[in-house]
Amino acid sequence: MQASSAARTMLPDDLLQALRQAQAQVNGLVLGKPLQVRLAFVALLADGHLLIEDLPGLGKTTLAHALAATLGLGFQRVQFTSDLLPGDVLGVSIYDAQARRFQFHPGPVFTNVLLADEINRAPPRTQSALLEAMAEHQVTLDGTTHVLDEPFFVIATQNPVDLSGTYPLPDSQLDRFLLRMGLGYPDRKDERALLAGSDRRELIAQARPLLDVARVLALRKAVAQVHASEVLIDYVQALLTRSRRHPGVRVGLSPRAGLALLKGARAHALLLGRDHVLPEDVQTLFPAVASHRLVPDSEGASASELTHAILHAVAVD
Repeated sequence: MQASSAARTMLPDDLLQALRQAQAQVNGLVLGKPLQVRLAFVALLADGHLLIEDLPGLGKTTLAHALAATLGLGFQRVQFTSDLLPGDVLGVSIYDAQARRFQFHPGPVFTNVLLADEINRAPPRTQSALLEAMAEHQVTLDGTTHVLDEPFFVIATQNPVDLSGTYPLPDSQLDRFLLRMGLGYPDRKDERALLAGSDRRELIAQARPLLDVARVLALRKAVAQVHASEVLIDYVQALLTRSRRHPGVRVGLSPRAGLALLKGARAHALLLGRDHVLPEDVQTLFPAVASHRLVPDSEGASASELTHAILHAVAVD
């Protein structure tokens, strides 16, 4: 595939500079994870949601707090537990005897950035309460539809499913997440800086917002204008087709996964200052888009291993 890699962007200089400063600030708060920070920005700017799966204590919550604080967005956190009810997330209607009518009391989902912490510790009924909000950016209760604020962005964290007290997320909900990623242990240098440095919560509290709602929405509009050539779309389609035929895959990627991959690739290109998508953008995003959507055979390679095998099996024309 022939494409120019020259950096061109349709963003005003001040907005591009603010976006770069925002990434740098989050990288300063979440040490040693530049790719994961970039993927978090990708999910937000592509109007998607982010699932972070890893062991407790590796910085999942810190990343969510740092992102919201840096972008100047409203933030709510819900700790998912085995006794959490849908109303604890969405809100409830309470009868007002004086007014003689039911009054809706919004839940924490009515915000810009919702941290659904340890989402797989809640039972499936509560997990599924987020489906409409994530897909439609609205909540329907008692026959009334309540529109959520924009931007609306869910960062869900989950512990590995082999830990005790977890409920696997259903495929329908996994598909609502644009990207899934892990953080992993920090390297020796970054872990030393974390141990010797200030408390991350104090640093986040002191972080100044470098963007705001209007600018984030402007960035989302700019993502939609990033060009993806016909040849690049052919490459994405080839990846989808290969996923459905690859040995060891029981359920391949859907067209919606392809749309997610293209949206993410456009956002990734914008973050790197380009007005067009390159194959490298698709390749960077593919593991995070595909690994939670592929269903492998009961025996054999994992979804992550299959994702990388598919990527390497499809040539870039």
